Amino acid sequence: MMQVRTVSTGPVVPLPWRGGTVLSGFRKTPVEGRVEVGKLGLAGDEQGDRKHHGGPHKAVLLYPAEHYPQWTDRLGDLTPPSFGENLTTTGIMETDAVMGALYVVGTVILQVTQPRRPCYKLAAYHGIPDLAVQTQRTGRTGIYCRVLRPGYVETGDGIELLHEPEHGITVAEVHRVINVDRHDLVAANRLLDHPEILPESWIRLLRTRLDGRLDDQTSRLHGQPIE
Repeated sequence: MMQVRTVSTGPVVPLPWRGGTVLSGFRKTPVEGRVEVGKLGLAGDEQGDRKHHGGPHKAVLLYPAEHYPQWTDRLGDLTPPSFGENLTTTGIMETDAVMGALYVVGTVILQVTQPRRPCYKLAAYHGIPDLAVQTQRTGRTGIYCRVLRPGYVETGDGIELLHEPEHGITVAEVHRVINVDRHDLVAANRLLDHPEILPESWIRLLRTRLDGRLDDQTSRLHGQPIE
């Protein structure tokens, strides 16, 4: 059953980092009752760096509750929202969520936009310097969504799949190609066959990789050294 386990928001507060502090909205707390959700996210939720976080394409962060037990050996027992998520969910994994899929959550319609690329603020929150890297390696990143229809959500709301695109490319697959298997050019080309599902910066990144490999192959054919 797909369901919202916890709804969480948080203001921008300082987090300790490398002898100083950074401003972040990562430190969220659960909210009881209905929470309004607008085009830019949940009421009462803030981002410390609006250039890299938040905005309409990353308005709501989902994190599967199923991941929490898998972090026990590394982080001990945790309770949501320890990964800075807005909605801790059950029944939706990165391997299930298709890019562009629509879900009804409460009275809100969310559209899956991209996997999260965790930054150093995850590490700062937990006090573990390499945690962002470890999170990317595990694939337990979370799922970003845009808000197609504003409304309200609350803990216990069911989640209903409204539409799933036929291309079938999941959040997990995009994460794998962008962040892990960077030499899988066949998969990179497949993603570029569906540019509507990718942020523009990721389209440029994949094209650069493909252009770079083509340059390498051309140089090898002509006997030129590859640096």
